[in-house]
Amino acid sequence: MPWNDPLALAATPAAQINARALRRALTDPEKRLWKALRQRLPVEGSHFRRQVTLGCYVADFCCLKARLIVEVDGHQHGADGALAYDTQRTATLEAQGFRVLRFSNRDVMTGIDVVLDTIFAALATPTPTPGPSPQGGGGSEILR
Repeated sequence: MPWNDPLALAATPAAQINARALRRALTDPEKRLWKALRQRLPVEGSHFRRQVTLGCYVADFCCLKARLIVEVDGHQHGADGALAYDTQRTATLEAQGFRVLRFSNRDVMTGIDVVLDTIFAALATPTPTPGPSPQGGGGSEILR
């Protein structure tokens, strides 16, 4: 599946329903970050959306132009099953050319400036293109 294949990111019906429900029920940390992204991160081309469907997944926040996903994780993400799911989900989204930043609820509530600085730095760094190049060039190395 090519990294820029729009069908690869087509929202599943279940994800669409889930995203709608999640938009109506943002957690306090998600509300805080959403407000900060809109008011305090005025970077050209940094239009973030909330609860974005990407295939069968729903990303908390996503800047499609920068291919950057920001996740706000509560304590439930520390459970073994959730860790395995998050690892698989992140790998799938990265294979599609996205970068995924994860912050805990606590990070957002107690250190919003650090969270915004990290997001700003990620926006300033170009997204690596998975090889081979969609323009027909040779493979490129992705540095992490």
